[in-house]
This record gives sequence, structure tokens and C-alpha cells, in this order.
Amino acid sequence: MTASTDPVAVLSRERENAAHAAPRFVLPLAPSLEHRRLQVYLMQLVGDSLGIAAVFLGVSLLLAHSIDWRWIGNLLLMFVPLYWTFAIAFRVYSVESLISPRRAQLRVANALVVTIAALFVVYFLAQSPLQGRRMWMGLNVVGSIAVLAALRSMLHGLVERRCGPTAQNVLVIDDGGGIVRIPGAWTVQTREHNLKPDICDPHMLDRLGLFMTNMDRVLVTCPPERRVAWAMVFKGSNICGEIVDQDVLTLGVVGARRAGAFGTLIVSLGPLSVQGRAIKRAMDLALATTALMALFPLLLIVAALIRLEDGGPVFFCQQRQGRNNRLFWIYKFRSMRELQHDPLGTRSASRDDDRITRIGRFIRRSSIDELPQLINVLRGDMSIVGPRPHAIGSLAGNKPFWDVDPRYLLRHSLKPGLTGLAQVRGLRGATDSETDLVHRLQADLEYLDGWTVMRDIHIIFATLKVVVHDRAF
Repeated sequence: MTASTDPVAVLSRERENAAHAAPRFVLPLAPSLEHRRLQVYLMQLVGDSLGIAAVFLGVSLLLAHSIDWRWIGNLLLMFVPLYWTFAIAFRVYSVESLISPRRAQLRVANALVVTIAALFVVYFLAQSPLQGRRMWMGLNVVGSIAVLAALRSMLHGLVERRCGPTAQNVLVIDDGGGIVRIPGAWTVQTREHNLKPDICDPHMLDRLGLFMTNMDRVLVTCPPERRVAWAMVFKGSNICGEIVDQDVLTLGVVGARRAGAFGTLIVSLGPLSVQGRAIKRAMDLALATTALMALFPLLLIVAALIRLEDGGPVFFCQQRQGRNNRLFWIYKFRSMRELQHDPLGTRSASRDDDRITRIGRFIRRSSIDELPQLINVLRGDMSIVGPRPHAIGSLAGNKPFWDVDPRYLLRHSLKPGLTGLAQVRGLRGATDSETDLVHRLQADLEYLDGWTVMRDIHIIFATLKVVVHDRAF
């Protein structure tokens, strides 16, 4: 009998192949982090409670030189449970807060501010105001924010030692799809470990279950024809299962939705919620109204000077693209000779442009020519802060803006602004090259990604420093 047909030899080869196919890892791949995270959350919760109590006692000693135990006890019995409620709502005790002390500190501050606001409402409804103790309560909140933020910084090292840098166990299963790299994640090759999503093989499912044990998140990258099988495996496992799909990145998918007999990929939600739009609009109306009233004498003087120079109209009106890609008429003080201005904006103004009038050169360099856009803000066409609206014929080099970068239209998801992140960074004026537009667009997209009231306020104050600039001509 030859070696190739010898049963002993065949069995020996099978055992050798099985040995080579066996996982190199000792299963399970990682210890469970769920209990460790819960322990850290409990430690933080207790630490927060003790920190708040210590601050309340310290402020009482500082201001009253004594401790009213009954008053402080009753107050803490209300304040601490309220704080726990809002802390949980603001995700103070979450994976994101564990891995980012800065994010945790911000959430702690938000929870404490909302807690004190709710406490004042409770006392008001109970007709038992905090008589003479408003300053005392303010110091308590400020002190609690400082102490709890310091606790987050001090505990960050302990959190990393207990839960690792990501506070999660992540497994990437490579089943012949694209390459996926996640810092700190385990990566398993299906070919190397003889794994397949066979839902009819209990032994294979058992092996897959061993690899997924203690994992908080499992991703699989595979060809399209095996996605359904992997989806079924994940649905029968007690894990967060994800299937990598390049179309999600290509389309910019932000979510998915099932409706009846079909499913959809959500590719846009709008950069602002209803609440965010309401807050931004209220700020626009308040600031634009105040600015028009304060600057009214200046506006009259500039209008008179423009009229006196050549007898032409005071305002220059031009169609520009705004939110939802809708066209609107923008108002500016006229800075060019009446018969030489460019309605479509195909020719950008240059440093020695002969179309610009004497008063026009001054108001352009000082940005005074933009002030009539406060009327656009009141009309609702524009906002105080947002991507600057461009003329529909504008060119970057020799190309229309939308031909330079397909992401250009994304900036129209928000109202255009009098000023924006690009402007305060000095990215303004003529777009002589495609690079000029790309840099400006990048700043606009950065502004769209995560709007906040504080960012708008920061941009408004930063604008005051660049009102006069050398890129205006």
C-alpha cells in the first residue's frame, strides 16, 4: 500500500492539517470588560456624590463659617439624585466618557448646570425660594464642576489600566473583504482559522461563538454574497454585530431605516436640529437688529458718499446660492462703477481693479460694504455665521466651484453667513487657484460638522479682529 493511500498516513496528515488550522489565540481572546466598566461607573458615581457633598460643606464653611447640617442634608437629598438623573441622561457614565476625559468633563458640567436649574424650578413651584443663598448655590455648582472634572482627570489612568485605551473589546473578522484597521482591535482571518458563517453547522457556530466571547463589538469584512449569512450569525449572537460596506463611506450614510417591504440608507439629516435652528435664528434676529440700530448713522454716511461720488445706486444686488441650493438676492454697498460691475461674479476683483470707486476701495478693505447683508439676515436669507455665499458664476482658476470639488454643494445645507470659519482664518478674497477654494471649502465643511452656539460666538468675536484685511480689493 502506498503512502498516499495508507490510512495511518492519511490520518496523520489530517491531524497535522488540523493543527495548522487551529487558532493561534487562546480563547476567549480577551477578558470581559462589561463588569469592569460597571465597577468604574459605580466608582465614579460614588466619587461624584462625595465630591458634591464635600463642595457643599466647604462652601458653607467659607461663607457662613459654620455648617447647617439639616439644610445641607435636605439639599443634598434633592441635589444628588437630580444630578444622577441628568448625568445618566447626558451620558456621563458611558464608554465615550471613559476614553475621553475632556468629553466627560463637559458632560459633567452640563449635568450640573441643568441640575441647579431644575432645583430652582422645584423650589419655585414649592414656593420655597433659596432665600439669600443664590450666590451660595452658584459657588456650589462652580466648585462641583471643578472637583468632578479634576476627579475625571485623576481617574483616567486607572480607567485605562482597568478597561484599556478604548474601554471596549472589538473584533474584526476578515472574510475576504476590504482591509479594516481599528486601533486596539483584535483581527482574525477566516482562512487562517477555517471559519465560515455556516448557520447549518452547530460546531462552526460554536467556534465562532468562542471567538466572539467577551466582545463588545464585532465587525466582519466580506464579499457581498456572504453578508446575509454573517448577518444571520450576528442576529443569533449576544453581540453588537456590524458588516463593513464601502458604500456607506462612498455615500456618506448616516443611518438606515426600514419601511414596509423596503429599506433605505439615510445619507443626510441636515446639520441642525429643530431646536438648533430655533436658537440660531433667535441669535440672528437679536444680533442683526442690534447691529442695524447701532450702525445706522454709519450706514447713512456711507450711502451718502456712494451717491455723491457718481450719482449711481447705493446698493449692489446679486443672485447667490443659499440654503437648499435656492437663489436669493444679496445686498451690498456698491463699490464698483455702475456700468462695470459683474452681475454673475465671473470676474473676481483684483488689487488694482479699475472698476472700483474711491469710496468703494475703502468700504471693501474695511468690510463695510458687507453690512447691508444684515437686511438679508432679518429676511431669513442669511445667518450671522455660516459659509459665505458665492456668486453663481464664480471661478476657481478656470473652473466653476462645483467642478473643483463635488463636496461643494454640502455647504448649501445651512444658511450662508455674514462671516464664517473660513473668513476668520483669512481664507477670503479672490479664488485665483483651485487650492484657494479647496482650503475655503474645508473650513466650511468643518463648521457644518457639529454646530454649537459657543462656536458661533467665538467666530463672531474672531471676526472683529479681521474686519480690515489685505485680501479685500
